[in-house]
Amino acid sequence: MEELNSFFIHDIIDKDIENGLTERIHTRFPPEPNGYLHIGSAKAIFINHFTAKKYGGLFNLRYDDTNPVKEDDEYVQSIYRDLLWLGAEPNGGVYYGSDYFDKCYEFAKQLIRQGDAYVCDLSAEQMREYRGTLTEPGKPSPYRDRSVEENLKLFEKMKNGEFEDGACTLRAKIDMASPNMNMRDPAIYRISHTSHHRQGDKWCIYPLYDFAHPIQDALEGITHSLCSLEFENHRPLYDWVIDRIDFEKKPHQYEFARLNVTHTVMSKRYLRELVETGVVDGWDDPRMPTLCGLRRRGYTPTSIIEFVKKAGISKAYSIVDIGLLEHCVRDELNFSAPRRVAVCDPIKLVIDNYPADKTEYFEFINNPNDENTERRTLPFTKELYIERDDFKTEKTPKFFRLYPENEVRLMNAYIVKCTGYETDGDGNVTVIHAKADLETGCGMPVDGRKIKGTIHWLSAKECAEAKIVKYDRLFTEENMSALPEGKSYGDYLNPDSVIRFENAKVESSLTDALPEEKFQFVRSGYYCRDNKNTGELVFNLIVGLRDSKGK
Repeated sequence: MEELNSFFIHDIIDKDIENGLTERIHTRFPPEPNGYLHIGSAKAIFINHFTAKKYGGLFNLRYDDTNPVKEDDEYVQSIYRDLLWLGAEPNGGVYYGSDYFDKCYEFAKQLIRQGDAYVCDLSAEQMREYRGTLTEPGKPSPYRDRSVEENLKLFEKMKNGEFEDGACTLRAKIDMASPNMNMRDPAIYRISHTSHHRQGDKWCIYPLYDFAHPIQDALEGITHSLCSLEFENHRPLYDWVIDRIDFEKKPHQYEFARLNVTHTVMSKRYLRELVETGVVDGWDDPRMPTLCGLRRRGYTPTSIIEFVKKAGISKAYSIVDIGLLEHCVRDELNFSAPRRVAVCDPIKLVIDNYPADKTEYFEFINNPNDENTERRTLPFTKELYIERDDFKTEKTPKFFRLYPENEVRLMNAYIVKCTGYETDGDGNVTVIHAKADLETGCGMPVDGRKIKGTIHWLSAKECAEAKIVKYDRLFTEENMSALPEGKSYGDYLNPDSVIRFENAKVESSLTDALPEEKFQFVRSGYYCRDNKNTGELVFNLIVGLRDSKGK
């Protein structure tokens, strides 16, 4: 991952080192394996990985698999793949929250023996009622003063499966009048008779995140637990758990603002709904904000990291224009992607005065931004393909491409004049006819004529069939995190978020393109070969040649 100037968390670490409070920096990324990572995850990964790297420390991947209901090994594998793809190899190791279930259970019993936890029989609804409000304190549970012995016995019964789901919970005994709602005797263990993806049926009670997470951090030697701002109000509980268990080395939690992006939904619950209802064709649909979706679309790890850097790292809420992400990948590919010719929506152009048995070859440059670039040639024949929208049946203001009696330059080849066209029974144009000025090949100058239009082309004889998929933003609303009352995500799905060209034509050389290999298609945009439909020649639009949204 690339360098980044220090930000506020690094200022904190610098002071910790200066004051002798820490030696080796140790961070972690703790995703829950209940879905695929998304662009917001990239910020958390970058901050934790880069911080450890900057200070010569360690970086852990730890799966927060303490809630077996939605977790799956599919997500475990995808998270690790995405982490490596971003260049964030966990040099401190790969761990699972479930590795610490035995430890968490013992620490929970320690809290009970200390008088810091109790088994509560209130239902979830009753707990909410007893919890109070932001302006009114909560009421103590009628089970709050159970004896240590009774609590230990009940907790043992919970562990042994003697109670049904929801029958009771283990709660921390803190302060029901605390202004912080998270400190009003939060549940730290719940019953769930659900098989775990790694532990099987060994457990029917599971620790909640706010209890398990600080324990995991402490056991792994994490020094700086870096997380998004939504956990700021949970920090007192994090510290309470660390202090009550009395770990010798105490990790500390620090928060940063999460990454919010325009026209984008970050909710894994809703992203899963899009997948399960078939709105998209999987977690890796190129319209999804998931890292695997961005990868399939053609985004690079370096462009995503550059986006995170440019978006900035602070504690202030902000929403970043998705145009910045598009700019980052466009800026990179402008220098790295070789140029190729593709015709998305082909229509045949016949050069009537060109010999049917003749083939010429015109030079094209691979990448003008690469000083070591090579040149290639494309065959020119009597019958060509051009883009359908490069032709109109009559003259239109500010349209400088092909129409009857107008002249255009065929890119790097001849100037041609449209002499007519053919239509089918419904009046649709099927073939365009033209006459070439055979003295104007290879970009030769034209005496006295102003040729305003240049269009690309491919030989109808020597090109390959392909499918080209143009993607746009999945949602029409800019701020998807602040929808009007009564509106839902589904109200803002973009009906034109995907347009498929099933009969596109491309240069023959593109049949050898590798999955995820990227190109600039002249006059169109940046594309990559699809990494999923490898049995077909499919190219996905990454981003257009310029920002068409006016951002």
